[in-house]
Amino acid sequence: MRYLILAFILLFSTSAFAQESVEEATTKAVEDFLYGASINDPEAHERFWAEDLTYTSSSGNRFGKAYLMSELDGAGPKDPGEVNVWYGAEDIEVKPFGDTVVFNFTLTAEEEGKVTQYYYNTGVLIERDGLWQAVNWTATKIHE
Repeated sequence: MRYLILAFILLFSTSAFAQESVEEATTKAVEDFLYGASINDPEAHERFWAEDLTYTSSSGNRFGKAYLMSELDGAGPKDPGEVNVWYGAEDIEVKPFGDTVVFNFTLTAEEEGKVTQYYYNTGVLIERDGLWQAVNWTATKIHE
């Protein structure tokens, strides 16, 4: 009986740790991306968006990674001291399904130390070659 109880404890504790690491890894991937997006780093976009991305913008347009990448201004990343808008994540909810995660959060846009805009964001992230990449993304502006 002791061995059965020990087996259950190990099984449930291992599952909890595995889920926690997926939540941590995807949250880090999104937060790293948001930092990169704030400084307009094309490499951050290249890493985060999957080739087969479907992105639905807050303005109702739908496009893929190639279009999204073409919209970057072509310059390299900005110096952090030159950034006008910093993007962040609040109210993060991670729903893991194996190597796929549904990632919900409120995106914030902060200017001069004050959050000026909020967006609901939902992404479907898939782990590929050790990277969590978005294959589907929807942004919805929150109207007050």
